[in-house]
Amino acid sequence: MFEMLMNKSFPYLHTGGQRAIARHEVREIEQRHTADGSRQDVTLDEEDDVVIIYNRVPKTASTSFTNIAYDLCAKNKYHVLHINTTKNNPVMSLQDQVRFVKNVTSWKEMKPGFYHGHVSYLDFAKFGVKKKPIYINVIRDPIERLVSYYYFLRFGDDYRPGLRRRKQGDKKTFDECVAAGGSDCAPEKLWLQIPFFCGHSSECWNVGSRWALEQAKYNLINEYFLVGVTEELEDFIMLLEAALPRFFRGATELYRTGKKSHLRKTTEKKLPTKETIAKLQQSEIWKMENEFYEFALEQFQFVRAHAVREKDGELYILAQNFFYEKIYPKSN
Repeated sequence: MFEMLMNKSFPYLHTGGQRAIARHEVREIEQRHTADGSRQDVTLDEEDDVVIIYNRVPKTASTSFTNIAYDLCAKNKYHVLHINTTKNNPVMSLQDQVRFVKNVTSWKEMKPGFYHGHVSYLDFAKFGVKKKPIYINVIRDPIERLVSYYYFLRFGDDYRPGLRRRKQGDKKTFDECVAAGGSDCAPEKLWLQIPFFCGHSSECWNVGSRWALEQAKYNLINEYFLVGVTEELEDFIMLLEAALPRFFRGATELYRTGKKSHLRKTTEKKLPTKETIAKLQQSEIWKMENEFYEFALEQFQFVRAHAVREKDGELYILAQNFFYEKIYPKSN
């Protein structure tokens, strides 16, 4: 089951009553769109008939980036919706996939829309959709992501410091966990970014699947508009602003100067030793996740190299580098 948060402040839904209200609002909108003879079509400009889906991977600076979308939505006149899946399950049931695709494509009142949530990639073409949403994402060095998540579960972060975390009270360091062969730091826990990009096929979630790795690479190249890396988040935002100003106009400056952009930092995080890193790097799972990360990084750097120029240590977006000529037949 998924719930989309629709009020203007977009709080997380925690009570059954709030979830019931959200479901009721969704049903009301769906009924307005499907009732025989009662639907009033909303005509959208091509610029407004756009949906972006950010199927965010946990602990990749996703909250920092999403805060920018929230800060800009009123000024740039688009909607932001959080996809809140039950128990943060990244795999939707088949019936929820249908509901989600229907909502995203036909919910004209929410266009232009920016949807974000911890959900694995979903191929809208399978459902007969002609105009697919624009997918974007950010990934991170796999060991750094796992270390951050490990401490996040124990100590939380400075975004909601009072919230009790699942592993709160466990003082064991990441190094101690790896040395003891703990389950929370096992190589299998590295297997996350590949399945998020691979999607909803069962093989995507088969830890260590070479097919899943290749499918994730294929989707990254063919189905994602842009995939950035946590380590170069500002450049990712700069490219989005240049390419999709309808949503991201002002994003780069906001990231550089805004408080929310730097708000969420995992507390009590201790960097792992070289010995711990070396032990994890012996795993075939790390080798595959790292291969995917390096693949994404190379692609991102390729896109960036053709979109910006450097001057005095600063990056600048290139102006338009093409024009049209020899246009026939000549107009009278």
